[in-house]
Amino acid sequence: MALGALIGAYQEDESGGLRALLPLAGRTLIEYQARCVAAVGAAPVVVLLEHVPVALNEAFERLRHEGINIIAVSDGNEAASRFEAGAPILLIGDGVAPPAELLAQLAEDSEPAVATVPDDEQHQAFERIDGANRWAGVAVVEASALGATAAMLGDWDLQSTLLRRTLQAGAPLVRVSPQAGEPLLVNSAADLAAFERGLIAASRGRRRDWASRFVLPMVEEFATERLLETRVRPEWLIHAALGLTLVAAFAFTRGWLWPALGLLIVATPLDLVARRLGMLRLRPLAPRLLARRLLWPFAGLALLALGWWIARHGGGWGAMFAAATAVAFAEAARIEQGNGEIPGQIWLFSRRNAILAAVPFALGGAWTLLLAALALYAAVSFFLVQHIGHRIRPN
Repeated sequence: MALGALIGAYQEDESGGLRALLPLAGRTLIEYQARCVAAVGAAPVVVLLEHVPVALNEAFERLRHEGINIIAVSDGNEAASRFEAGAPILLIGDGVAPPAELLAQLAEDSEPAVATVPDDEQHQAFERIDGANRWAGVAVVEASALGATAAMLGDWDLQSTLLRRTLQAGAPLVRVSPQAGEPLLVNSAADLAAFERGLIAASRGRRRDWASRFVLPMVEEFATERLLETRVRPEWLIHAALGLTLVAAFAFTRGWLWPALGLLIVATPLDLVARRLGMLRLRPLAPRLLARRLLWPFAGLALLALGWWIARHGGGWGAMFAAATAVAFAEAARIEQGNGEIPGQIWLFSRRNAILAAVPFALGGAWTLLLAALALYAAVSFFLVQHIGHRIRPN
């Protein structure tokens, strides 16, 4: 049975606005909640509210533009009518920012369950269930329970009543692990600041080359935080990186060496920032996105363009041979390694490593020596990948 989601969006925050419209990750809390449930396969996403202010309607339109089937309803009976009979429903409390890992855990089982946090001072804002537990603001309920609750509700609060009925029906309690991240019940924009910082930190991921691990983090962090509040799409950054690399290749053929290298340097963090924006907006880039896969071929084209220009201006055939050798060994190493990781990988030849390694040679005007160094770098990297890979995966 298809999983659905029901989100509350009717309670006010400290300033008198809706909790659902508090800012988070460059958008609003309701958009984060909807993207979270959509990411685990919930559809439709039904939002229970009393009225639809302009800002909330704009948020809904942005979500629909992203392909999320979001439906606004004003009462429990209408909400119940939107789900298939017997379907499991992810229930998200009003003003709750849930961790995506918790939703994925509950969605995987799709059985009635209630997420809980301890009944202690730290969690006083959450609704008490019993003497030891409080509701974490996330649960899985059945559509039949929602319909029955809406039919007998009267003036009672739908979320609380539905929660009690689910507990009375024997739904198990699932204690939220602090290590995996706890839901946050917000009442002001300040409440979301630390949660947002946690999301940004969690989006960093692993770094597979020394350039992204040691040189680019500050630039990447700054760009991610600034672009998060804009409407810039991650795909645009990938296309920008491709465009800059292609322009750099052209600039190399004209002998504009420093401007070309500058364009390549500007392009180095863009795919990292794009990946993080996609994660933070819960719209990750497709693993086989064509534009992303073209970054390396375009960079190889730029290297060949540099070799071609140097070969025609005093470097001789050796310059073009060195550039072609670097491209060939780098591609061979990439194929040999595949998608796996090997010890010491960050020091091996990569697009970003090669671009930043070129800077000291360029400062000294040693462009021909740069090509020879890159060819050697790529060759050594290939043989190391082959040797280490075969040692890890013996025949």
